Amino acid sequence: MGELAKNTNKKSAERRKFLKNLIHDIEALDSMIRDGMIEEDVQRIGAEQEFALINKHYKPSKNGPLILGRLDNKHFTSELAMYNLELNLDPQELQTGCLYKMEKQLRKYLRQAEGVAADFGDEVVLTGILPSIDLRSGQMDYMTPNPRYQALDEIIKQLRGQDFELNISGVDELILAHTNILFEACNTSFQCHLQVSAKSFVDQYNWAQMISGPVLSVCTNSPLLFGRELWSETRIPLFQQSIDIRSKGYHLKEKEQRVSFGNQWIRETTEIYKENIARFPLILTHKSTDNSLSVLEDGGIPRLQALQLHNGTIWRWNRPCYGTTDGKPHLRIENRYLPSGPTIMDEMANLAFWLGLMRTMPPAHCGNWQRKSFEDTKGNFYRAATSGIYSSMVWNGRMIPAQKLILDQLLPLAEKGLSNAGIPEEESHRYLDIIRKRIKSGQTGSSWLIKSYRKIKKHMSRDEAMVTLTAAMQKRRKTDQPVSEWLAATKAELQSIPIQYDWIGNIMTTNLITVQEDDLITLVKKIMEWKNIHHIPVENKEGKLRGLITGSTLQKYAESADGLEIAKDIMITHMVTTGPETDIKYAMLLMVNKSVSCLPVVDGDRLIGLVTDKDAKMVWEKLYQKNNA
Repeated sequence: MGELAKNTNKKSAERRKFLKNLIHDIEALDSMIRDGMIEEDVQRIGAEQEFALINKHYKPSKNGPLILGRLDNKHFTSELAMYNLELNLDPQELQTGCLYKMEKQLRKYLRQAEGVAADFGDEVVLTGILPSIDLRSGQMDYMTPNPRYQALDEIIKQLRGQDFELNISGVDELILAHTNILFEACNTSFQCHLQVSAKSFVDQYNWAQMISGPVLSVCTNSPLLFGRELWSETRIPLFQQSIDIRSKGYHLKEKEQRVSFGNQWIRETTEIYKENIARFPLILTHKSTDNSLSVLEDGGIPRLQALQLHNGTIWRWNRPCYGTTDGKPHLRIENRYLPSGPTIMDEMANLAFWLGLMRTMPPAHCGNWQRKSFEDTKGNFYRAATSGIYSSMVWNGRMIPAQKLILDQLLPLAEKGLSNAGIPEEESHRYLDIIRKRIKSGQTGSSWLIKSYRKIKKHMSRDEAMVTLTAAMQKRRKTDQPVSEWLAATKAELQSIPIQYDWIGNIMTTNLITVQEDDLITLVKKIMEWKNIHHIPVENKEGKLRGLITGSTLQKYAESADGLEIAKDIMITHMVTTGPETDIKYAMLLMVNKSVSCLPVVDGDRLIGLVTDKDAKMVWEKLYQKNNA
């Protein structure tokens, strides 16, 4: 996001000044490149570790700002949601021992974060999407109280002009509307940086794009959201949709997302920056940006504040970055598609694999990008995000299973690349062998999560399964074994988890069967028999809840001679209902006091869930066992 930006673009004078400085920044960058001012003789690597915070119930914690304050360490910074923090590692020169040094620093600072989090009863989790996250975590009271996040939320909502929408299909389907950008906070990444020279930037960036699909396929770790099986790397569509400022229209006007892979190979070093300025409106401005051309004329090195701030609001999966080190300007490529976790060793393996490939671009590719299909490369990326390690890649004009491509061609290339960078064999094998084991076992973070989830959800509710999965993942992470060696989660692991049954979302059924007002009672009866259910909600044609039919209601009405009565004739219209934020104990007492066997959960006049006496009894028994344990 760049520096703290308290100001939105409401003040036109400030906005005009910012735009002028933005143009100066791109002109200054072009000038520095022409004059050979960009650092060329050294190559550095870096990383940003995003991580989640959970409370003793394995649910998202709100203690992020408090933990950050207690850490009092410049390496840590806040994130959009209070249950996330970010750790920025120090840059390392790409040479012998750099991966060891990065791993050591990563462990050091994560241990520090874990120690402080423990003082608040919390834990640190490395995961692409926290399995136990629920809809409550998307409410505004979970947003970090920071002006830049509030400004980002406000301006994106203004630009979009309507609610945000999620529509992601995998094994399951998630269709959901939301009123703010906090769904973006469900994502946690391990963002990797590689410094490149201005002369090689175009080739290196295009190569980074080309390898994105194969690299992502073996690194996926985010297959679940709200208990739904979606993409192998659900962070990709979730991030793209959660802050999409485009609104629906009746015409085929093309407008690119602010989160994207891109649409073509680049041809010049600053092309992406110029594309960002041309295509995307300002979201944030800052009144204290410098005139970069004046700084250059005075013999200084400009910070390109306006360019960096604007660039920070456009989230390409491979993003160009500008910075300075010891007063020397440099360019970097930021890999933003790698997920956090599931272990430090897995993350370091992902980094080593990517770096090794980046260091061994085949010479035949240099300057020949227009001869290659960008569409194939983009397709590879989204196939990897969708199907992970089981996807296939188009490589040199042939469709190849990702596992075979990586094992036969890309791992040897990565080994050679690390060797070219001066990384000894012992150091590179420490990390690349982890990738090799994933390929041979077929087990990535995503495949472990899916295998475990399918195994345990047969024995518990969806919410219990997601909490159990989080606990099982955390238990295995602490062993420091890479995910390729993990055993699947089991139902027995639920016994040791202090699950918090506190809101109705823990137990309500959302996979509902409903009927319409004008459906025949005969049909209603048959549906209840076929599905072995004792309650069925009645909706009108607009999908609004109008009534409820129970098994006892049907018994009171004998079928007429012609069998033409409809649901509207017998449904209960004076229903006892509750809202989505209701406390579980209150809901159960409400059912007892009102003598109802079914409690519809509504949002306005829309049915969103159902709690039956069977659900209530099951939770009551669990609460009793918990209190008497």
